[in-house]
Amino acid sequence: MSQTSRRMGGRESRKALRAKPLDEATKPIRPGISGGRYKVLTDENILMIHEKILVCLEKIGLANATKGCIEYCTKVGAIYGDDKRLRFPRSLIEDTIANAARNFPLYAQNPKHDINLSGKNVHFGTAGAATQVIDLVSRKYRDATTQDLYDAARLVDKLDNIHFFQRPLTVCDVDDMDSLDMHTAYASAMGTSKHIGVSFNTARGAQKTLNMLFEIAGGEKKWRERPFASNTNCFVVPPLRFAEDSCDVLEVVVKAGMPILLLSAGQAGATAPAALAGAIVQAVAETLAGLVYVNAVVPGAQAIMGTWPFVSDLRTGSMSAGSAEQGLLSAACTQMVQHYDLPTGAPAGMTDAKLPDIQAGYERGTTALAAGLAGCNMVYEAAGMQASLLGFCLESLIVDNDMLGQCLRLLRGIEVDESTLSLDTMEQVCMHGPGHYLGHEQTLGLMQSEYVYPNFCERFSPKEWAEFGKPELMNTILEEKNKILKEGVSSHFNEELYQNLMTKYNLKPLKHT
Repeated sequence: MSQTSRRMGGRESRKALRAKPLDEATKPIRPGISGGRYKVLTDENILMIHEKILVCLEKIGLANATKGCIEYCTKVGAIYGDDKRLRFPRSLIEDTIANAARNFPLYAQNPKHDINLSGKNVHFGTAGAATQVIDLVSRKYRDATTQDLYDAARLVDKLDNIHFFQRPLTVCDVDDMDSLDMHTAYASAMGTSKHIGVSFNTARGAQKTLNMLFEIAGGEKKWRERPFASNTNCFVVPPLRFAEDSCDVLEVVVKAGMPILLLSAGQAGATAPAALAGAIVQAVAETLAGLVYVNAVVPGAQAIMGTWPFVSDLRTGSMSAGSAEQGLLSAACTQMVQHYDLPTGAPAGMTDAKLPDIQAGYERGTTALAAGLAGCNMVYEAAGMQASLLGFCLESLIVDNDMLGQCLRLLRGIEVDESTLSLDTMEQVCMHGPGHYLGHEQTLGLMQSEYVYPNFCERFSPKEWAEFGKPELMNTILEEKNKILKEGVSSHFNEELYQNLMTKYNLKPLKHT
């Protein structure tokens, strides 16, 4: 037998071992691994920032509050001034933080994908509003379609390290805003059984889409028991102004029992202070104002603190999604929200690169890891986003799934106990055994539970790489994308429901293969 055959045989046997299903307790990584080891801010920093947040809300407040927002917030203690700014006394902020919902689940259509929003449990997922998709073969960008969104959801459904699917695309083949909202929710819910996140343009569109989501859930009662979709709500237009249409949406979805991501997305140097500490103050202040609003509408409503300050390249003013500063901001905002013991949500894992290339790899990995190590509960935009959030790449989801697996392994850290310190094993191997650990029972026992193996990133030697035809990652992930999409619908897909929704709501048909 040739040396190459022996190598391939050994590799195939190891691959077969790794292919065996593992129970959740055995897996080396899983959703909800705890972070929190990375601390950008000191305890003193946190207290200083917190004090400035309270002063900001009490002294500056927010402009452009809607009639409904004013009525709800003033009833609980906010003050609407002659200058038409809504201000929030520190006692109101402190009471709201104390009584806000925390440690609640985000449900999925399949209960095995439910998310536990407690402590510093970390979950990675998609998000964004890209209007363009990169064709990896032609290397050209084109307008995003409803089918692209559905295909993205189907891919995420098969990728273990992407734990939720917030819509990453704004589709361009639907013109009416209400219909756009419905198509977004429909394509997402049909494509994956994981928790989905959607956005609404108007209160009217939100209510129409909620009625459809009720049907998917099996009725409004079942929806309220297990709402499998959350609303990403940009209720503010930084700096420190309410967004009128989104405020109207906020009231509709909160009353419908829909979890809400309170999203503040200022851009440092443009719509937020260029000083990173100031950008944190503004983002947390805006989000806390939203928390007051939500709890004034429905006390104890489920809300995620979506502190999303982005970064500007101050040489040009353009967004820099893959920068180190973005990682710092997401991690620091996570720390601030943890200070309040509230559910955290921040963006990380984005890239400014136009293709899933070397630049994309290092930008995604560094920022996603920063947010994860900080213990962010929901790390949004962690997969697939290109071109400073202007583009999306389906194939990137597959390689990003491998990248996020490495991030999760880093979050898990190293277990240190009598067994893992391995003195007995060393004695057996060095004094009584072959002088190596390759076949030792500890090695074989830990092969699956201690180590993470990438699905598509290769680890050949240069010689083996040449023997296998010098495979390129781009080609490998393109083939895998096509393979997954040819498999058809997700296991949760209901053909009768799908047909009924298309007919009743005049929705576009979806190609399943």
